[in-house]
Amino acid sequence: MRAMSARSTGRALSFEVLAADDLPSSAEPSSSRESTTPRRRRKHRGSKKRRKESKSNDAADGSGNWISSGLETIPADSDEEEELKLSRLQEIVFKDLGGQRLTTTATVVEQVKERSSVSCVSFVELRQRNVNGGGVGDAADVADEVGSKVERKEKEINGGGGGFGGLDKEKSLDWNQVIKDNPDLLQDLSFIEKSPLKYFLGEIYSGNSLRSTISAGNEKKRQRVYNTMFHVPWRCERLIMAGFFVCLDSFLSLLTIMPARIFMAVWKLLKTRQFARPNAAELSDYGCFIVLALGVASLQMIDISLIYHVIRGQGTIKLYVVYNVLEIFDKLCQSFGEDVLQVLFNSAEGLSICSHENLTFEIMRFILDEAIAVVAFVVHSFVLLAQAITLSTCIIAHNNALLALLVSNNFAEIKSNVFKRVSKENLHNLVYYDITERFHITAFLLFVLAQNILEADGPWFDTFIWNALEVFVCEIIIDSIKHSFLAKFNEIKPVAYSEFLEDLCKQILNDKPDERQKDLTFIPLAPACVVIRVLTPVYATLLPFGPFYWRLFWIIVWSSLTYVMLAVFKTLVILILRCLAKWYINLRLKTKQHVD
Repeated sequence: MRAMSARSTGRALSFEVLAADDLPSSAEPSSSRESTTPRRRRKHRGSKKRRKESKSNDAADGSGNWISSGLETIPADSDEEEELKLSRLQEIVFKDLGGQRLTTTATVVEQVKERSSVSCVSFVELRQRNVNGGGVGDAADVADEVGSKVERKEKEINGGGGGFGGLDKEKSLDWNQVIKDNPDLLQDLSFIEKSPLKYFLGEIYSGNSLRSTISAGNEKKRQRVYNTMFHVPWRCERLIMAGFFVCLDSFLSLLTIMPARIFMAVWKLLKTRQFARPNAAELSDYGCFIVLALGVASLQMIDISLIYHVIRGQGTIKLYVVYNVLEIFDKLCQSFGEDVLQVLFNSAEGLSICSHENLTFEIMRFILDEAIAVVAFVVHSFVLLAQAITLSTCIIAHNNALLALLVSNNFAEIKSNVFKRVSKENLHNLVYYDITERFHITAFLLFVLAQNILEADGPWFDTFIWNALEVFVCEIIIDSIKHSFLAKFNEIKPVAYSEFLEDLCKQILNDKPDERQKDLTFIPLAPACVVIRVLTPVYATLLPFGPFYWRLFWIIVWSSLTYVMLAVFKTLVILILRCLAKWYINLRLKTKQHVD
C-alpha cells in the first residue's frame, strides 16, 4: 500500500543530502540491502556484472574527488566542479537503475543541486537506498528527509532566517557587527522609543526647519532671483526710456519736419510756377498733413467741459470701467491705424510712379485711402481725448479716485499678461506697446496741465507734480513687475532686453532697412491732434486784444517761436539718441567679442 500510494502521487526517487558542517570527511559508506526475493534474484541475474562496472566507475578522478554508488563525499570547491560531479552521478545512477528510473534520478539530482547551491553547502553526501529491491515508498521517505535536512541547514547558515542576509560558515553571529554593517536596521525601533520631548529637541537641532517642504537652492536659483529683482527691471526700464525718446523724436518730426517739407514744396511751386508730379515722400507728407488738420478741426468741435462733467458724474467703479473700455479701443485703433497708414503710403508710391493710362485709377485709390485714414485717426484722436479727460477727472477728484484707477487698471494688466505663455517675439511686441502707452500717458498729463492752466484756481502746480509722479511711478512699478515675472515664467534671460535695445539702436541709426518688422511702430498723428487741441486755448490766452491783423501778427510770432523751440528740441533729441545708439552698439560688440 505504501508503494502504491507513492506511485499514485508521482513522488520521485531521491538521495539523502547531509549538509551538516560537523560531518567527518572520512565517513564510511553504508551497506545496501541484501534481502532480495528469489524472483528478483532470478530477474537480475546480471547484477554481479553491473556491480563490477559500477566499481570500475567508482575509481578516483584526477582531482582527488570520489564518487561511489554507496556513501560518498563530494567536496564542492566550485559551481562548475559540482555540476560536473552531479552529471557523473547521473550516469552512474542510470547504469545502476536502468532506463526506467532515469527521470526520477535526474529529478532528485536537480533537487540536490538547487538546494545545495541555495543553502551554500560545502559538500554533499549521497547514499543509495535499495535501488534493486526497494519500493517507491522508501524513495519518498528519502525525499522527505532530504527536504527537511536541507531546510535545517539553511536555517543554521542564515542565522535563524534573518532578513539581513546570510553569514559565512566561518563567522559567528555577531550582532554588533550586523548593526554596524546595517545602520538603518534599528532605525524604526529607535524612532518609536523616543519620547515627545526628545523628538521635539531632535527636530530643533536637526537642521533647517523647512527641510521637509523645500530644498536648498543653487547658483542657478540665485541668479534667477537676481534676474527677477534687479536685472530684468533695469534693462526693461532702460529699453522703455529709449523707446520713449524715439517716440518723442517721431512726434517732434511730425510737428517740425513735415511742415517744413510742405512749406518748401509749396514755395518751390510758387517760385517756378510749374506743376510737377510730386514724389512718394511728398505725397505721404501731404496725406499726413491732411489727416492732422482734419483731426484737429474735428476735435475743436468737441466740448471738453461737457465730456468732463459727464465723466465726473460717474462713480469710481464706472470710471474704472470707462478707462478700461477706452484703453481697449486705443489698442484696436493703434493696430488698425498702422495698417491704414501703410496702405496710404503705398498708394502715394503708386501714384508717383504710375503711367498716364492708370493716373485716374491711382488718384481715386489715393483719395479713398486718404478718406479711410482721416476717419480712422479722427476716431483714435477722440478715444485718446476721452482717456485724457477721464484721467484728469481722477486727478482733480478728492476721493482717491486716481489711486483706485491706477491700482485696478494696472493690476488688471498684470493679470492679463503675466500668466500667459509668451515667446520672445511676443515679448518684443509687448515692450513696444508699453513704450507707446508710456508716451500716451505723457500726452494725457500734458492735457491735464493745460486744463489746470486754464481753469484751476489757487496753488495747483505742486498737486499736479505730485499726481504726475504718482502716475509715472505706478507705471514704472507695474511694467517692472510684469516683465520680471513674464521673463521668469517663460524662462527668458535678461539679455533678451539688451538685444531688443540693440535692435532699437539700429533702427535709430537706420542700419537695418530690410528688417522693418522688428522696428518700433509708433504713429504720432492721434496724440498730436490731442496735444494741439488742448494747447490751442492756452495760446489763445496769450494773444492781446486788438484788431484782427494785430492778433494775426502775434499768432505768427508765437507759432514761429514754438516751431523754433520744437525744432531745437528735436535736433537735440535725435543727436543724443544717435550718440547713445552708437555707443551702445559698440558696447554690445565688445561684449560679444569678450564672450566669444
